[in-house]
Amino acid sequence: MIITTTPSIEGRRIGSYRGIVSGEAILGANVFRDFFASIRDVVGGRAGSYERVLRDGRDTALQEMIEEAERLGAHAIVGVHLDYGALGKNEGMMMVSVSGTAVTLE
Repeated sequence: MIITTTPSIEGRRIGSYRGIVSGEAILGANVFRDFFASIRDVVGGRAGSYERVLRDGRDTALQEMIEEAERLGAHAIVGVHLDYGALGKNEGMMMVSVSGTAVTLE
């Protein structure tokens, strides 16, 4: 499956549009990870545990979107958009959502 943020695929012609497809992942941040990330913020450096959680969430959301596109008989997904956000004020939940247009290629 070809996945791209661009509206077209270089050298390929879109045969048909199958529809908008999406995937979501809601991630809980645990208390220990929050604690160590806050220490890292004070002393500097990257918060590796958060980066791994976000990467896993992105991969999960992308896989859901791909599976939806495959059910529609698509060969590719164009115009893909990834979005990250926090849910609630104090719940410690993060969300990754991804969407794009499923297409067939000639």
